[in-house]
Amino acid sequence: MQNSPLPTADSTQNSVDIKEQVFIYLSYWKWFVLGVMLSLIGVYFYLRYSVPQYGVNATILIKDEKKGGSSELSAFSDLNIFAGKNNVDNEIAILKSKSLSQSVVEELGLDLTYYVEGRVINPELYKDLPLRIVFQDKSERYNLIDTSFVVSPLSNEKFKLSDFAKSNGSEYTYGQLITTNLGSFIVEKVTDFKNFDNDVFVIKSKLMNKANEYSNRVQILNQDKTNVIQLNIVDKVEQKGIDYINMLIQKYNEDAVADRNQIAKSTEKFINERLEIITSELEGVEKNAEAFKKDNRLTNLEEDATLSLSSAAEYERSVVATETDISIVNELLRSVSTSASQELIPTIYLPNNSAAGLIEQHNKLILERQRLLKSGTISNPQVKNIDNQLDGLRSSIVDGLKSQLASLRITKNNLARQENRYNSKVGRVPTIDRIFKGISRQQQIKESLYLYLLQKREETAISLAVTSPKAKVIDSAYATGQVSLNRNIFYLGAIVVGLLIPFGIIYLLFLLDTKIKTRQDIEGKVSIPILGDIPKSDTSDQIIKANSRSSSAEAIRIVRTNLEFILSHVPEDKCKTIFVTSSIPKEGKTFVSINLATTIALSSKRVLLIGLDIRNPKLEQYVDLPSKGLTNYLTKNTADIHEYIVKLDGYENFYALPSGVIPPNPVELLMNDKLSSLFEQLKKEYDYIVVDTAPVSMVTDTLLVAKNADAFIYVMRANYLDKRMLKFAESLYKEKKLPNMAIVLNDTDWKKTYGYGYGYGYGYGYGYGAETEVAPWYKRLFTFKSK
Repeated sequence: MQNSPLPTADSTQNSVDIKEQVFIYLSYWKWFVLGVMLSLIGVYFYLRYSVPQYGVNATILIKDEKKGGSSELSAFSDLNIFAGKNNVDNEIAILKSKSLSQSVVEELGLDLTYYVEGRVINPELYKDLPLRIVFQDKSERYNLIDTSFVVSPLSNEKFKLSDFAKSNGSEYTYGQLITTNLGSFIVEKVTDFKNFDNDVFVIKSKLMNKANEYSNRVQILNQDKTNVIQLNIVDKVEQKGIDYINMLIQKYNEDAVADRNQIAKSTEKFINERLEIITSELEGVEKNAEAFKKDNRLTNLEEDATLSLSSAAEYERSVVATETDISIVNELLRSVSTSASQELIPTIYLPNNSAAGLIEQHNKLILERQRLLKSGTISNPQVKNIDNQLDGLRSSIVDGLKSQLASLRITKNNLARQENRYNSKVGRVPTIDRIFKGISRQQQIKESLYLYLLQKREETAISLAVTSPKAKVIDSAYATGQVSLNRNIFYLGAIVVGLLIPFGIIYLLFLLDTKIKTRQDIEGKVSIPILGDIPKSDTSDQIIKANSRSSSAEAIRIVRTNLEFILSHVPEDKCKTIFVTSSIPKEGKTFVSINLATTIALSSKRVLLIGLDIRNPKLEQYVDLPSKGLTNYLTKNTADIHEYIVKLDGYENFYALPSGVIPPNPVELLMNDKLSSLFEQLKKEYDYIVVDTAPVSMVTDTLLVAKNADAFIYVMRANYLDKRMLKFAESLYKEKKLPNMAIVLNDTDWKKTYGYGYGYGYGYGYGYGAETEVAPWYKRLFTFKSK
């Protein structure tokens, strides 16, 4: 293909043009305005009839046993076997537990909700009830049932009980026992309501579901990481929220006291059992000590034996200490001998202070050397000086350690001799004395444990008698007033929703619509040049005149101008042959063919329009043509083509060659060499030849005659051709089956294509007489525009 200035997919950006997309959606601004208006109206009525919510707060202090509180486990706190500190996070988890909420709901009867019939909404009742349900006996499945019923007062003595739809009801008297699957209950009438005649709706919820609802609504905050926590809840009935929070705190304390008492009782039982065992063991040890003394006739040991024992023990400790010093010196000496001269020497205790001082001096020099190496090299004179000092110090340290090791060994030998001397004295003390000390030690342990358990038993008894609640109420539940809805947020959300719904609908319609709409749907999808797009014509058979100023006429002229770039490879003095085809029928190729030929003819060029769609000719729908034409010429050997060419009225240089009679063998006819010879002949007589051919995806007719074309106009109809057909057109272009192929998009919305549908841009039809009638807004509002 020749170089062309026309845009192709290779010269266009594949990225999404955000500005263009915004403009496309703005063309449906009336839908967005309608969506926002409906959303705002909906929010207005929602806020008008929404049930108000009320906030309730309470503040409590969780007692800390480590700071003055008492706990049964604190009886053994001095043994350090329990971590006895309250964790506030744990207590918050208990307050929000489902089981605790379930006991509160059951205690207050919150699983039964009462509503009175109103005009728009049914307000909830709590304390100010005209009547109440009192259960005498609940069934086993009571807490597992969700149900509802209506109590309709009939008189001061009777009422009607029915289902929520107010059907299948029965009459009862107030106070009469009623048996249902929930159990047995009565309906009591409150005496304060004498003339109450509105229906009362009663909703029975599952206990666990109601407990979960309240537990999720309770908000618990820990104030600045202290033991003070705040409980918050929001409820439609102010008093109900207050009662729930107060009962929640009460049940929490009751459970805590019950847990503490249970622990205290278990502790008391454990201590008593251990006292019985310890008492028995203590008596046995004392009897053994008494028998041992009697058998061995023991009173007091000699004073010198005691002195010998203490002296032997003292010498033994000295020997052990000396051996420890020897081990330390040996280890340090090995470390100094095996380590490099630039490594630090461990600083440990040394009996010889001089060696320790040398080691300390050595390590300081090592650190100084490392500091110098950070900013210098080993060749630094200061580093070399330190290396020399280190070598001397390490030699002195080794000599000092060796000297110290020899001194310690001498000291150890002297102490060992003294120890042996005193041990020989100790050997004279009867062995039975050591046995008696063991018995005495066991006796002391049993006595201490016995006294300890007696003391703890008394402490446990005291704590059991004075168990206090775990939570101290600082502020009982109180109402904080109505929790007002943030109307601005609601209205802002309405605006957002009002914009999103039309956007989603339009986007979905665009997503599901597979038809080509505008040239933007073609650009970037194929590499075929685009000559232009032709707006929807006022009539299906419109033909351009010299004074035509319609949008279609201007579009055809632009296509003709762009076509000259495609035909630039054809010399000016040669005839230019233009074939017009499409993918499928009814895309307007005949309309484009005849109007393109007309436009060229109006420029004083000799133009011949040939109807080569011999299977389904359409030229006769636009101009009056004879029934005989091209096919008749091709089937006759002696015919003259000029007998079938017709000059069109109103045009000086515009001629047409009709398709002729539909042949039974169109393919064989088009493969005849006579057709190629005909084109060679006609090219000598005309400046332009415009050929209306058959749809290229339906039959092979067009491909058979494509060699005679200088350029191919491939017509695509907007809102008609499927986008998947673009691949077929692209394959024809890349395989060069249709020479110099270019696209014309037909039947488009010119406002959408050139002015983007927003009332600006010149568009088509600029000039005298180019006025377009604009449809009323209510018609355009409900006319869907394609993306």
